[in-house]
Amino acid sequence: MGDPREPPDGTPEGGSNDDEFRSVVFDESFVKAARIQELSAQERLAGAFGRATRRRGWGWFGSLPRQAVILLLLVTMAFAAAVYFGISSPHGQVVPPSGTQLTAAVTPLSPPGTVGAVPDPAHPFAALPPGYADGQAGLGMPPASPTSHFAGTDVQRALDSVQHYLVVSELTPATLTANETGQVRELLTSGELAQYDASVNTPRDDQQHAATGWMVRFDPGQIALATDTVKVTGAVQVGEVDSGTLEITADHTLVYALRPAGTTSDPSVTLYAVRREVRIDVDRADLDAGRVRVVGSTVQAGPTSCGTVQSDYLQPVLATASGVQPSTPPAVNPTDHSRPAWQTCGVLGPITR
Repeated sequence: MGDPREPPDGTPEGGSNDDEFRSVVFDESFVKAARIQELSAQERLAGAFGRATRRRGWGWFGSLPRQAVILLLLVTMAFAAAVYFGISSPHGQVVPPSGTQLTAAVTPLSPPGTVGAVPDPAHPFAALPPGYADGQAGLGMPPASPTSHFAGTDVQRALDSVQHYLVVSELTPATLTANETGQVRELLTSGELAQYDASVNTPRDDQQHAATGWMVRFDPGQIALATDTVKVTGAVQVGEVDSGTLEITADHTLVYALRPAGTTSDPSVTLYAVRREVRIDVDRADLDAGRVRVVGSTVQAGPTSCGTVQSDYLQPVLATASGVQPSTPPAVNPTDHSRPAWQTCGVLGPITR
């Protein structure tokens, strides 16, 4: 009896059956992968897809190996997470320094005599001359008149941003005596954030990295506000740097009522005066973002002892019951190049308008 695996007429001439059909024999895994599923009777009657069969799987994903699909999903999830955390970062994006950077100078004003307390701590500003207003009302914001290259509406937007910066940087109690620095940071153009962070984290008296160049602030371990009210007088002017940039200059005298920290029972209150001139640029990109570029800051503050480093905090000389004697402004040798030229000291005169 012949081999049942051979055809009835025997093996054809020219080769074996195995050799002839080996290339078209499908193994079990290939057959399973190529399996199709017929439509149900209801689907055929409804003509749902216009064909007699439907595909199984995930479309073109079905043609990919399982490992490739998993890898693709992991990459997609990682990318989505990176985008989410980048957008939701509390500090926003920090880019390399770009454009004009802040140049700051802080000059102490030595008291001309004994530092005394105000006569009436309940009304510390009673002796101030007319012309001072409470907080924001004293900023003297100008009308939003159009300039050569900016419409009045654009000037108004820039003034709104500048006013917000001034309020946060010199009038807000959290900034003044609570070490709050995030509110100022949120208002700065992205190209200044690296410089600002360095000024706050490692302040230096180098005209570039003084925290007191960006804001008025006092050491909360030493100084407290006797009242949250700040008396202000001054003005704001608007000009242009070029066709794409507004230049806004704010020049104000601010008077703070201060007392020693942690001594609420101490009746002595000291008036502390700060003359602050800030130059701010706002280009069209920052105008849309509601941000500002602080490019120049000049601060004169007193009563403060001469020689006091004020790159981190302003350092007031506070009154006590017995009074505090003034410091003597040092002689300045113009040939001494070991001392930076901006480190000077003046004498505080009477607080007038």
